[in-house]
Amino acid sequence: QVQLVESGGGLVQAGGSLRLSCVASERAAINSRMGWFRQAPGKEREFIAAITWIGGPTNYGDFLKSRFTISRDTDKNTVYLQMIGLEPGDTGRYFCAGASVGRNPFNSGDYSIWGQGTQVTVSS
Repeated sequence: QVQLVESGGGLVQAGGSLRLSCVASERAAINSRMGWFRQAPGKEREFIAAITWIGGPTNYGDFLKSRFTISRDTDKNTVYLQMIGLEPGDTGRYFCAGASVGRNPFNSGDYSIWGQGTQVTVSS
């Protein structure tokens, strides 16, 4: 079973930046997709971005306004989420997840593997 471990969260002031990392214990299948989601207290899990290990098109949530960038390093089995211009509304727990490429990248239910998440808190 592939395991995903996120890191890089923390407390940051509004306007600041963070880079989250997600390390996969193995790159389970070459035709797989990795996604980032977030969840704030009392809210549903929200899609942020997704990317495939083979470097195909990326997908982003509409709310981002180009503030977040997803990337991957196949040599390190790691997916990154670079976040700039952070706002208090970005506060939440951030999760990475893995899915088959044939599934819907925007739907959390299509992801079968999840990490424990890393907390991001943005102060005003």
